[in-house]
Amino acid sequence: MKNYLHLENGSVFEGELLTKSIKKAITGEIVFFTGMTGYQEVLTDPSYKDQIVIFTYPLIGNYGINEYDFESKKPHVAGVIVYEGNMSHSHYQAKYSIGEYLDKWNIPLLSHVDTRAVVKNIRQEGSMQAAITAETAFTFESSLNDLEAHVAAVSTKEIESFGKGSKHVVMMDFGYKKSILNSLLEQGCRVSVVPFDTKFEHIKDLNPDGILLSNGPGDPKQLEYLLENIKKIITNFPTMGICLGHQLTALAFGGNTKKMLFGHRGANQPVVDLKTKKVYMSSQNHSYEVDEPSLQGTSLQVRFRNVNDSTVEGLMHKDLPIFTTQYHPEANPGPIESSLLFNDFLQMINEYSGREKAYA
Repeated sequence: MKNYLHLENGSVFEGELLTKSIKKAITGEIVFFTGMTGYQEVLTDPSYKDQIVIFTYPLIGNYGINEYDFESKKPHVAGVIVYEGNMSHSHYQAKYSIGEYLDKWNIPLLSHVDTRAVVKNIRQEGSMQAAITAETAFTFESSLNDLEAHVAAVSTKEIESFGKGSKHVVMMDFGYKKSILNSLLEQGCRVSVVPFDTKFEHIKDLNPDGILLSNGPGDPKQLEYLLENIKKIITNFPTMGICLGHQLTALAFGGNTKKMLFGHRGANQPVVDLKTKKVYMSSQNHSYEVDEPSLQGTSLQVRFRNVNDSTVEGLMHKDLPIFTTQYHPEANPGPIESSLLFNDFLQMINEYSGREKAYA
């Protein structure tokens, strides 16, 4: 069944729809993912909310979909573009093909698209709108900003508790991945997942030992109205920020963020820890970055840097027990090298245990 991918710059690509026919055009910001594996984690990562994802690796779906590697309860992508996605899958845990899984959620899977040409368009001209439709012509009526997913669409609506560890971590849910929660549980933590807009007073009543600001979709400046509350929380408890949580930390302390040309999405991004001089291969998914010059005059300094393009990949506070990563140390999908940072987080918690407000 022929369908078409339309890009906002006027380019059109023909493909074959592997899922059931779509009654209306599916639109979203188109982004590309460079990993060879991990498509199940990508589909269910809330940070991809309402985006059309194109996979650069040509064979997607060859190990199927299992019941264990979901990052949330459902897929969040608007659509999926692949070169080949209809091969027989082979894995002892597989329960569905990628087409069957996406069909269940009414998400289109378009194959036999010239994925290299599409990615070249994005790399040369930057992020843009895209549409999957059966029509050979399509007119975009909204702006890209109108398509930005809001954190409220993916955050929990009520407090959820996990684990029975001795250290209590409150995770502010901007669209967290299950693997982040699992990483904390593996460290022996008791974790309370709270809505993204939970007030400081409520957080304080939970009596946490530490705070984790999670990943999530969209522009961090969509949450500018919460920055005062976020700053109050993270200056009162040891804090780790991941991805969107990293960006919000920078904004809370007076820094700035900006949109990248096409972002980082993949499982092969080299990052250097300026504190230890170690280089990690990291898993990433973001469109925005912290603007490094804006950190001058703030209490934050760069701790991690991208080896390829020198962008800021993480921060640390000069005085308070706060550090952040733009990349995903829980590493799903991707290499596990940087997962040791959760050890650093727990060590930081232990060092400041019982010292609430002593460092605020």
